Amino acid sequence: MALIRCQQGHFYDPARHNACPYCGSMPAGGAGATEAQPPMAPPIPGGPAPVGATRPLRETPPPVVGPTVPIRQPGAPVGRKGAEEGRTVAVDMKKVGIDPVVGWLVCIKGPSRGRDYRIRSGRNGIGRSEAMDVQIAGDDTVSRENHAFLVYEPRKRVFSIRPGDGRGLVYLNGDEVIQAADIKAYDIIELGETQLMFVPLCGEKFNWDQTQEEATEK
Repeated sequence: MALIRCQQGHFYDPARHNACPYCGSMPAGGAGATEAQPPMAPPIPGGPAPVGATRPLRETPPPVVGPTVPIRQPGAPVGRKGAEEGRTVAVDMKKVGIDPVVGWLVCIKGPSRGRDYRIRSGRNGIGRSEAMDVQIAGDDTVSRENHAFLVYEPRKRVFSIRPGDGRGLVYLNGDEVIQAADIKAYDIIELGETQLMFVPLCGEKFNWDQTQEEATEK
């Protein structure tokens, strides 16, 4: 049966409805009445299915943002780091466990040629053992322990070379060292097949105690 069109333009089936079902479902106007949504048009035979209004699945509440809090309030005292920034602080090397270098030995002949060794204040044992302050590796003609001693005396600021405890001989600039002998910059120490050149750091022009006192005064 053909569809009938009502006065409002709605199509309906007279076999199923005596009057327009769309007009009857519309709310009457008046105070407090809400605007009715227009009804969907009836499906057209053979046409696509009607699509309803799109509605969100879930309404997302707006994010809650709290008040902005400054990192440091105006007038607040500055921390210790900021107050001391730029201030020179003297460092006591003994307290922090630093044993400063006072000079070097540089191997100029032998299996370790080109290697350098740091010299510290006091007695520095020279030998092949890893326990030595100056380890001459690879030269079997050097005694394992204490072939010789290189000494720095910080009060007088002088260096000296002394023979060791073993049978190995020590030479300074070609002469045998029988007892303690003063050593100066670029002197050559010979042990077995190894020759070492001495390069001082501390002495008359520089010493760590003096620089420590100057840093403390500042």
